[in-house]
Amino acid sequence: MLILAGLGNPGPKYKNNRHNIGFMAIDAIAEEWRFGPERARFQSVSREGEIPTERGPVKTLLLKPQTYMNESGRAVGEAMRFFKAVPADVIAYYDEIDLAEGRFRMKTGGGAAGHNGVRSIASHIGPDFRRARLGVGHPGQKELVMPWVLGDFWKAELPWRDALLDACARALPFAAIGDDDRYQAEVMRLAPAPKADPRKAAREE
Repeated sequence: MLILAGLGNPGPKYKNNRHNIGFMAIDAIAEEWRFGPERARFQSVSREGEIPTERGPVKTLLLKPQTYMNESGRAVGEAMRFFKAVPADVIAYYDEIDLAEGRFRMKTGGGAAGHNGVRSIASHIGPDFRRARLGVGHPGQKELVMPWVLGDFWKAELPWRDALLDACARALPFAAIGDDDRYQAEVMRLAPAPKADPRKAAREE
């Protein structure tokens, strides 16, 4: 079972926050591949379905943990144990302030880089899960990071955000067979975004 976990905070207050782009990615994937109905399971809003690939369909579980961001690992760990999965079967989708807006990077393992949701998952299943990092840019100053990620996307940001989410969903068959490099390249081909230093870009605005 492939487990895709979008990170975010539950409830309408947080729905459109930059910090909730992981939830948005899961919704885009569910819509693109026509996953089953939402169920309350694994301390999450979950959906099950299949991703068609060149090697055949891959059974996939989508999770939006309802534990709040800082306890995301409780939900992911519970689902992983139930399906007897390993960390390589898990892809976490989350906001990355150290990537420019609209950029996308896949990586496996590593540290949390200050992201509490990633830190929580690592504490429950170890660090060797796969990470789908969705660039939301940086406000330019450390003290502005919290209001930035907990702020809603601006109207001007919606075109790149929606293109990125759509690309993450459409390119997913590559990730489903474990080809994360190809997945990353295809997402960026479908939703190209300029390379930039997000902190420098923020200072120049």
